[in-house]
Amino acid sequence: MSGRYDEITIFSGNSNPHLAGQICDYVGLPQGRADVFKFSNDNTFVRIGESVRQHDVYVVQSFSNPVNDSIMEMLIMIDTLKRASAGRITAVIPYYGYGRTDKKDQPRVPITARLVAKLIVQAGADRVLTVDLHAGQIQGFFDIPVDELSAMFLGAQYFVEKRLEKPVVVSPDLGNTKRSRNFAEILDAPLAIIEKRRLGNQDKSEVLNLIGSVEGCHVVIVDDEIDTAGSITQAAEVCLKQGAIEVYATCIHPVFSEPAVARLQASEIREVVVTNTVPLPVEKQFDRLTVISVGSILGEAIQRIHAGASVSTAYRSIGPYQSRMSLDTQLGVANGK
Repeated sequence: MSGRYDEITIFSGNSNPHLAGQICDYVGLPQGRADVFKFSNDNTFVRIGESVRQHDVYVVQSFSNPVNDSIMEMLIMIDTLKRASAGRITAVIPYYGYGRTDKKDQPRVPITARLVAKLIVQAGADRVLTVDLHAGQIQGFFDIPVDELSAMFLGAQYFVEKRLEKPVVVSPDLGNTKRSRNFAEILDAPLAIIEKRRLGNQDKSEVLNLIGSVEGCHVVIVDDEIDTAGSITQAAEVCLKQGAIEVYATCIHPVFSEPAVARLQASEIREVVVTNTVPLPVEKQFDRLTVISVGSILGEAIQRIHAGASVSTAYRSIGPYQSRMSLDTQLGVANGK
C-alpha cells in the first residue's frame, strides 16, 4: 500500500476492542500501543506508547455504553495524537451515539448529534469513518470528510443464503422505510410497513396499522438499531396476528438497553441477526442471537482511504458472507437512496 502518509497505525479505545482487533487482523497490522484509563478522580487519561509522527492514524471507538465516557475517550485520544504530530487522524465510529437526536422535533431541545460532531472536529480529527448513521443528514454536521458505510448488505446476504420461502421485509416504522426497501430489493421480496406513534420522550410507541400483507409469509423485520426492543417485538406480534408463519429480526446496532434482552427472549421472534458495531457482553447474548462482524468492511475501507483509492467503487468479496454489492451501492443504502 502507498499513500500520502508514512504508514497506517490503528488505535482503540475501551468501548469495542474486539472489533478493533478484527480490523487489525484484516489489515494485517498489530494494534497501536496506547494506555486509556481513568484516575481515581474519574479523569480520563491517554498515553500513546509509540511514535505516530506523520502516520495515517485510525482511532476505533463505538459510542456505546457508557456513551459519554466513550465519546470523551475518543476526544482525548484524538487530541493526544494531534499533539504527537500524527499526519492524519481518522475517527472510526462504528456506532454513532446520540445519532437519534439529529433535529429539533419539539421546542427547547438540543441537536446533540451536531454537538458531538463539532467536538470531534474541534479535537483535531481530519475525517470520519462510520457505519449506518441513524439519519443521513448527520454527515452534514461535520466540517470534514465523512465516509458512511452500510453493513445492511451483510444481514441481507445472510437471509439470502437462508433461502426463506415467501419472504416479506417489514419496516417497524415509517422513518426506516427506505432502508427496508433496499433490504427487500436484495432479497427480491415485497415490503410491508408498521405505522406507529412514539409517545413523547419515553422509549414507548403505539402501533397503529400494518401497511401491506404478511399472511402465509416468512417475515424479516429490518431496523438500524434495537434499543429497548419495544418496536421490534410489537412489530413481530402484529405480523404474527396478521398471519405470518414466522418472524426474524435484524439490525446493525444492537444497543440492547434494558429490558431489550428479556423482551426478545420472551417474544416469538425466531432469530435476531445483528452486527458487532456495539459490543455485546455475555449477559446480553442469548441462544437466538446471531452476530456478524463488520471488521472486514471497516478494514477494507481503511486500506482504501490510506492508499488514496476510491471507497465507493470497491467491490465486496470479503467476510463470511460474500456480497455482489459495491461500496457505491452500500453508501446509497446508508443514505436511503
